[in-house]
Amino acid sequence: MATVVKRPSGKWQATVRKDGRSRSKSFHRRADATKWARETELSADKGLLVPAGGTTAPEMSLSEVLTKYRNDVTSTKRCAQNESYAINGFLRTNSKLASLKVGQLSPTDFISYRDTRLQSMKPATVVRELGWMQHALDVACADWGQQLPDGNPVKHVRRPKIDNRRERRLQAGEWQALLDAVNEARSPLMRPLLTLALATGMRRGELLSMQWKHVDLERRTVFLPQTKNGRARTVPLSPKAVTVLMNLPRSDVRCVPLSGNSVRLAFGRLRQRAGAVDLTFHDIRHEAVSRFVEIGLSLAQVQMISGHRDLRMLMRYTHLQTEDIVAQLAAVELG
Repeated sequence: MATVVKRPSGKWQATVRKDGRSRSKSFHRRADATKWARETELSADKGLLVPAGGTTAPEMSLSEVLTKYRNDVTSTKRCAQNESYAINGFLRTNSKLASLKVGQLSPTDFISYRDTRLQSMKPATVVRELGWMQHALDVACADWGQQLPDGNPVKHVRRPKIDNRRERRLQAGEWQALLDAVNEARSPLMRPLLTLALATGMRRGELLSMQWKHVDLERRTVFLPQTKNGRARTVPLSPKAVTVLMNLPRSDVRCVPLSGNSVRLAFGRLRQRAGAVDLTFHDIRHEAVSRFVEIGLSLAQVQMISGHRDLRMLMRYTHLQTEDIVAQLAAVELG
């Protein structure tokens, strides 16, 4: 039996199975895959079907697949650190599922995993995890000789709906409470990091990857060659941001040489001390972008600063304070 399916990579994978044996090959064009499948089927009918390389690849467990994927594929991604951490966590806490051979995996296994994870994790996290699991199994089939007779089981798992919308703004006194908490904790780089976050609207990862060679204090700009959406951009700097950068030591190629995990842990402690337990670091970006709109910048100008790919995404961050709108309406005679 021959099948031709399109892989996530865009290639067409042809697979021929006969009497428990199978052989697969990927092509850029469907016509080539179909032709190869017909020819290989004829060989199979004559009893000449031999797996590529002459031997069948040993069946791997999910643990082996994910470990190889982490080392060979994840390590080449921009999100390598976060994804490697997630894969390691999965392998530590899901030994029963990870021990199953690839051919034993079914959609039910991953549906159960999804439902269990949703009890403690946000939908976006679960969707990301299912994403790299599906891709790992795709790569295992396309490149490592593994067989999934019924297709990739993760592909048939319904993803939970993601709703990341937040309207959290800084409340009166919260910002000063955060800064006071920084002083008490004696974290020399957290104060400039927080100040830059509010002054520029940059993401945490962008702030931590910012390098001195890309900072131009005379022009008051910083160039970001790599961003979350993959597009480089130049961020204008306010006088406050320039002052913070001028006072930072230049002992490292990065302006704020901290790791993402250390900032995550430090911010968690700071918000506890400040009494802002539900505040996230990303909420500071939300606050900054909202303030850009409130001072009169157009959405196009804010988009250039924030790096949002389209205005619909940007609108999620421009929740103006109701009191300010009421004051503006009171100052203008309408109708």
